[in-house]
Amino acid sequence: MNLTLPNEVLLPEVAQLLAGGSEVEIRTKGSSMLPFIVGDRDSVRLKAAPAYETGDAVLAEIAPGRFVLHRIVKIDGDCVTLKGDGNLAGTESCRLADIKGKAITVVRPGGKTVDLCGRRFAARARRWNALPYIIRRYYLAIYRRLI
Repeated sequence: MNLTLPNEVLLPEVAQLLAGGSEVEIRTKGSSMLPFIVGDRDSVRLKAAPAYETGDAVLAEIAPGRFVLHRIVKIDGDCVTLKGDGNLAGTESCRLADIKGKAITVVRPGGKTVDLCGRRFAARARRWNALPYIIRRYYLAIYRRLI
């Protein structure tokens, strides 16, 4: 059974489950993590981690009650900078303590899974984010029209 709840209700509960050691699967929304995670199609499995690193896709509370699933682009002490793979500009910031969990798997329609913790996926994400702005911009424009 699928149940749809507003993010304001669902994500604080997800954060509590993650804090308790549970692994949680949620359906994604939006296009901020394209081309790796497609909103309204893919789900992600989240799990709390003992430590977070640059390159991890994480669920973070960037303001009270406001959560994002974005990639860590920089960690400076306790300050973390986040950015969605599909976002050409703009970042969010939070504290390490505001990170609730790490995306460990993407679940595609039909049950196919993509391991987000492997070296192969990490290399793909690094290559994507290293592309020049103009290339990512045009690729995302075409990709959004095709999906």
